[in-house]
Amino acid sequence: MSAGMSAEGFAERLAVLRSAMQTLPDKPEETPEATLRALWCLAGGKPMSADAASHLADEALPTLDAAQDAQLGALIAQRLAGIPLAHLSGRQAFMGLEMLAGPQALIPRRETELLARAALAHLREMASPRVIDVCTGSGNLALAMAQGMPTARVWGADLSPEAVALAEANARHLGLSERVQWRCGDLLAPFDAGEANAVHGDAADFLAHTDLLLCNPPYISSGKLDSMPAEIVQHEPSLAFDGGPFGIRILQRLMKDAPRFLRSGGWLGLEVGLGQGPAVQQWLARTGQFGTPQAVLDGHGQVRSLLAQRL
Repeated sequence: MSAGMSAEGFAERLAVLRSAMQTLPDKPEETPEATLRALWCLAGGKPMSADAASHLADEALPTLDAAQDAQLGALIAQRLAGIPLAHLSGRQAFMGLEMLAGPQALIPRRETELLARAALAHLREMASPRVIDVCTGSGNLALAMAQGMPTARVWGADLSPEAVALAEANARHLGLSERVQWRCGDLLAPFDAGEANAVHGDAADFLAHTDLLLCNPPYISSGKLDSMPAEIVQHEPSLAFDGGPFGIRILQRLMKDAPRFLRSGGWLGLEVGLGQGPAVQQWLARTGQFGTPQAVLDGHGQVRSLLAQRL
């Protein structure tokens, strides 16, 4: 332990978090110890995600003076009150990227890394792929594609201007601003033919020329929102998770529109909610535009992402 961090003080605060902190199953990295380490680093002026903080050696944790120690206490109280850790620290890890996070967009989750890894596996079989990520949020999928496939040309779009601003900030933060372009608009509308491109000063033709189209859409049915954890519904933007009466509104629109944009042999990648996988597979098959979808399972054997190749 560092000079300003007694083993007793750490243990006392850890005991408080262990006894009182509510954890979400979709953020398994946010253990009480990782949370304490991340908040400790934040109080010491070194903001980082729970994932990054959990890998720090004890001696690398900053020494806290009295004021910083008091700030740590206040941060712990805020976390116990339900404010997301990523909103306090301003950081969230995704695919090895230390990203900026905030209330402007959904906090990236581990299950979305399943889609990212599967998508990258297909991208790496292409020479200079063209990628579109809609409902981009903080830009995590788009930026992971750019980082993981240096020859890719990547575009990200979101209906929320605040989310697009956060995605742009993340691109600067990660040194990927030259690799990803951002647009604001409803699903694929920002990429639909000449007028949209003229607005953005881009001559790219996306219709039938896109190699990979990704989307982590809102997929929670409106009726289930009241039963969701307060940490989500009170702090993250509803635009990012409310999928309408049945949780499939955006998915259905995207499956209908995607074939116009994808080239033959291009891929559509979607994240789906728990229990939605079989139905979405059937809908993709009914379009007659895609081959048999590739299902990506989580650790519990649930379909969490689907990738389908344009015929």
